[in-house]
Amino acid sequence: MHELLSSTTADTYLATMHAAVGRIADRLQTTTQPFSGASRNQLQSLVDAVDLDGPGRGAALAVEEADSLFAEHAVWFHHPDYAAHLNCPVAVSAVAAEAVVSAVNASLDTYDQSGIGTLMERHLVDWVNTRIGFTAGDGIFTSGGTQSNLQALLLAREHATARHPAGRSSLHQLVVLATTSSHFSVQKSARILGLCDDAVLTVATDAHGRMLPAALADTLRDAVAAGQVPMCVVATAGTTDRGCIDPLAAIADVCEETDVWLHVDAAYGCGLLVSPTRRHLLDGIERARSVTVDFHKSFFQPVSSSAVLVRVPADLAPAAWYADYLNPAGSSEPNQVDKSLQTTRRFDALKLWVTLRALGADRLGEMFDTVVDLTAQVHDVVAADDDLRLVGRSQLSTVLFRYQPAGLDDAAADHLVPLVRRVLFESGRSLVAKTVVDGRPCLKLTLLNPDATLADVRRVLALVRDTAAALVEGEAMLDRASDLASGAVSAYDAPAVSVPARLGAR
Repeated sequence: MHELLSSTTADTYLATMHAAVGRIADRLQTTTQPFSGASRNQLQSLVDAVDLDGPGRGAALAVEEADSLFAEHAVWFHHPDYAAHLNCPVAVSAVAAEAVVSAVNASLDTYDQSGIGTLMERHLVDWVNTRIGFTAGDGIFTSGGTQSNLQALLLAREHATARHPAGRSSLHQLVVLATTSSHFSVQKSARILGLCDDAVLTVATDAHGRMLPAALADTLRDAVAAGQVPMCVVATAGTTDRGCIDPLAAIADVCEETDVWLHVDAAYGCGLLVSPTRRHLLDGIERARSVTVDFHKSFFQPVSSSAVLVRVPADLAPAAWYADYLNPAGSSEPNQVDKSLQTTRRFDALKLWVTLRALGADRLGEMFDTVVDLTAQVHDVVAADDDLRLVGRSQLSTVLFRYQPAGLDDAAADHLVPLVRRVLFESGRSLVAKTVVDGRPCLKLTLLNPDATLADVRRVLALVRDTAAALVEGEAMLDRASDLASGAVSAYDAPAVSVPARLGAR
């Protein structure tokens, strides 16, 4: 019996895919909340019950099991009550392309394994570079923003050591300049690249978490005076928490004056590259030496779909390694492994290609604008709510806020943040995130669904408010019970506690 995808199993492939896609379509039509609400113990029991050493059950039953096990308890980013992390609903055309990518299974490391796929990816890289403003740039698709940032910092490291008289011996002197709002992958990359533990220097920011160019100049000057070697500056176009954009043009001025590599992490804000109304927020990005983009954040692509772009194509050279059996030095073929940290690599670029051809770049930009416009409305709603407190405003699509009605002190409001997030997650009704801003915990909405409405977000906010109120009331009841036990109050004075019915019960 044939089990592998081939001409003899084409009918089986069609039937299996039809069954799998049909089940997902049913889920999309019938899912009423972003998560099932099953407990971790329940989910662990379901997983543990599967015997992976057992005999095969056939494709039909295996697909059915995947649906009842995974899809039943998946987190659904398309649902309007999902508002937690930087996960987007995905374009239908991209999902169709994903099926093609998996079935053909091209490997984009060498030309003889991919053929036209290599040329299509290179054409798409050229398109992104044009949108950035790199007139003769280059780049490569990666698994995500963390890998893109790692490769960019690797290239910056090699550039810095090549220019230093001590060469690689100067590694302990290299420093990276970033802000506390920069993605954690900057710190992680510095460690992977062998830099000192304190190699990432923190540059001061304004009240919104954006890098201050004057502070950058001062930090660079102080670093040089201390005998350190600035390897690169990392500016962020869309910080994870605040959704703010560093002043790229002014930062580029400082980097050019000091001859320091500028990397722009635009993993979140890259949707602005196609925005019909907000492209100006990225002014100055064309002066960077390298740029990270994540299409699976703001171009509505399935994971994974990211890229690292460079203004000077020769900057990619340090990533190259040659093997006689794969990509011998001097080969005239356009081998992408010459530019990538990966060897085997999926044709993830096809998803974006098909999406651009299906929807057009302008439509994608309008969709990203829609979530940013919605966020501005939500900021106003939160600011006007007596029970909620807005924690700054975003240039993109995050909403930072706290439940803190009059009379609730900071410590009590701090205590509520993780509890509210956990209760909502465990109910499955709504998913929100939590973070810490300026030393205080807060709740965070990340709005990346252009089909979500203001009414949808109001519903999420109402769930947050009701959950927090019930938690406060419940803790007050515990305090009263303690007082009752000690005889401090009469039983007739003890209040009742009711949990809002809209949260549901499990």
